[in-house]
Amino acid sequence: MPLEEGTDAPTVSARNQDGETVTLEFEEPTVLYFYPRDDTPGCTIEANQFQRERETYRDAGVEIYGVSTDDVDSHQDFCEQEGLEFDLLADPDEEISDAFDVPRREGRGGLPAAERTTFVLDEGKVKAVSKNVDPDGHARDVLLETVDEGIVSLPE
Repeated sequence: MPLEEGTDAPTVSARNQDGETVTLEFEEPTVLYFYPRDDTPGCTIEANQFQRERETYRDAGVEIYGVSTDDVDSHQDFCEQEGLEFDLLADPDEEISDAFDVPRREGRGGLPAAERTTFVLDEGKVKAVSKNVDPDGHARDVLLETVDEGIVSLPE
């Protein structure tokens, strides 16, 4: 079972699509979404919808990070192909997935892949968790949930 709402968020580090190490302590509002694989139908829909909502998330003070077990090169290709302007974190050793207790399933080529799980984090805590999400519309749903729950507010 993924980490539950109210638990402490682990500090994690991973390389992004540019090969830069990103360390997240989750002191500011952050969406961390786990997805199975780059460049697959559902994952592409989900990534594109987070990209489409990126400015609204930014206006609300929320950072977006995607995580999969794909490597840096795969993330770089996926970001370039889809025009993604937020970081995708490479988790080939499943360290971030383990830290958040994200369930895995068999993915493309028999390799382990994260089940679709999204965390909203702030002040070092897990504020909300979405499991087994439908990628279509998920980015908007998470944004609305963070506003409805009072985690963030949108400027007027």
